[in-house]
Amino acid sequence: MREIIHYERCKKEFLKKVEPDKDKIISILKVSKARVKSIQQIKKDRETSSIIAVMYYETIRELLTALLLKNGLKSGNHECLISFFKETYPEYEYESFTVHQLKNIRNRINYDGIFVEPSYLEQNEPEFRHSIDVLEGLIRR
Repeated sequence: MREIIHYERCKKEFLKKVEPDKDKIISILKVSKARVKSIQQIKKDRETSSIIAVMYYETIRELLTALLLKNGLKSGNHECLISFFKETYPEYEYESFTVHQLKNIRNRINYDGIFVEPSYLEQNEPEFRHSIDVLEGLIRR
């Protein structure tokens, strides 16, 4: 698995300074809650497990976007969202790694058409939910 893109490269090439937008951050948090609620209502099976994994990634990506925005930054590069998180909050290195792995799975689902097994969700869903909780806490701080 490739490593997370270096933060210095992100700063030079992909991150832009912006004004923090509290209304947008609040809106992203609401959408995140709605996504998680939707995920919980989907029956997990071989056909839906990949869709659920992608939904978890999209939820986490949106929260990372809100966290950057809170810090006066913006990036359209998903890798740089994760790199920012890892660099700025080193105490959450494990969560950064979890999110990066999920991003790679999401890319394989979207670009290669793979299906993940329900067991993948059973094993990793607690980690995804934990990462969501961590990000929400950092945003609300």
